[in-house]
This record gives sequence, C-alpha cells and structure tokens, in this order.
Amino acid sequence: MILVTGATGTIGSELVRQLVARSTSVRAMTRDPRRVSGVPVVQGDFEDPDSLRRATDDVSAVFLLSAPGPRVPEHDRAMVEAAVAGGVRKIVKLSAIGSTDEGMPGNWHAAGERAVQESGLAWTILRPAGFASNMFAWVPAIRAGQPIPNRTGAGVHAFVDPRDVAAVAAETLLSAEHDGQIYTLTGPELLSVPDQVAQLAEVLGRTLTVTDVPPDVAAEQLRAAGLDEAVVSVALRGAELIRSGGEKTLTADVERVLGRPAGTFRAWLETHRGAFG
Repeated sequence: MILVTGATGTIGSELVRQLVARSTSVRAMTRDPRRVSGVPVVQGDFEDPDSLRRATDDVSAVFLLSAPGPRVPEHDRAMVEAAVAGGVRKIVKLSAIGSTDEGMPGNWHAAGERAVQESGLAWTILRPAGFASNMFAWVPAIRAGQPIPNRTGAGVHAFVDPRDVAAVAAETLLSAEHDGQIYTLTGPELLSVPDQVAQLAEVLGRTLTVTDVPPDVAAEQLRAAGLDEAVVSVALRGAELIRSGGEKTLTADVERVLGRPAGTFRAWLETHRGAFG
C-alpha cells in the first residue's frame, strides 16, 4: 500500500492515476475526502498527529507532498515521525529545485529533506523545476483578450511536465533502485515566458502578446489574490532569480529514471490546448 499525500493537487492526483494504472494499491490522503474517488481515501491533516497515524497504518511507502508555505518543515517532520512509528519502509519527498541551503530565507524544503534523510527509512528526494501547468494562470488573460503577464522578463527556466514528475515519483516509490537518490527534474529545454507564449500562439493559431510585470506590481497582484506574505516573498525571489538568469538548470534525471526523454513544453501545450482555447 502506497500513501499519497496532497492527493487532490497537480502532482498527487496524477500520481494516484498512474499508480492505479499500474495496479498498485493506493491510499489517498486529503483534508477533504469528498474530492477523491476511485481509491481508498483517508482524511488527514499534517497538524493532526492522530490522523497521520491512521493514514500510515499498513502502508509500505509514503509520497510526501506538503503544500507550499512556511509550515512545510513542521509538516514534513510530522509525517516522517508518523511514518517511522507506523513501520513505513520508504518515503519519497517532493521538494523543489535548488532546495539545498536550509539557512536561505524561504527555503521551506531543506529541513524536510534532512528529516527524510535522517529518518532511518529508505528515501528518495525529487526536486522539480517549475511546472508547465503553472501556465494555466494565463487563461483569464487569454480569454479576456489581454496580454499575458510576465514576471520573469527574458529569463529562462526548464519547465517540467507534471506528468513526468508523477511518473518519476511512481518509479521511485515502486523500485528500490532509486533509494538514497536526489533527482532534479527539469524539462528538456530552457524557455522564457515570451518563448512559451510564442509556442502557445502557434498551438492555438492566434496572436498572443506579453506584458512585463515589474516586481512591485507583481507583489500587489499576489497579495490581492490572497496569498500569505511569506508566499509572496518567495514567489518574488523565484521570479527575480529567473529574470536575472540565475536559474538555468537542465538535467537528464527524468530520462535517467524513466528511460525516455522528458516531455517538451510544446507537447504539454498540445495535450492541454482546450484549456486555453
């Protein structure tokens, strides 16, 4: 039995689907069980130790996905403790690209990575780049005929297909071959937002434009969307890192695990064109 936390999110829901397709026993953990169907589900909350103990009962492996925010270290440690107490054999933690310095402000994943590595269990850590699915945020502007906002200027990033992240997670959960490994998961190419918009325009067969969003304006937009100030700060630092050319990481880790190249951004767009049209 594999426990998937964050089972209603982008990666968690896709991982559940892929594991079921491989005839794997899956238990989905969520705060709202009504949002999951087709697999056994358990109501769980990282801040409720009893719920974590119930979630890990008779589980052999845990996919650990904590929602972004300053409480990630606390939530990760709580799940690690429950997994150890429950006799879980392996934890696969979804981290983030560049999560190496525990002392860096806003690096929420480093402490959780350390807790996983020091747990005494088998472990694998996945550090994905930005998800191609983040581009769904452009849909309102496209439908309104407005320019697509760009917070990263001409900076480039190797956006990864969430389906590849889930596929790598499935492999690492099911095979001991990847125990003790840290994989940085990227797409196969470095793209700027203008590059991505140009590809989307070709896929949709229509003209799309881009408008630059200065950091101060981006901050106000994020706050207006209801995001916590800590999340706003981290989002702005990440955008500035890309804008300044500081995030050009490309790896072959997806291919190393899956035995095939990582999916391209264009292929992801082709699959999801209906969401933008």
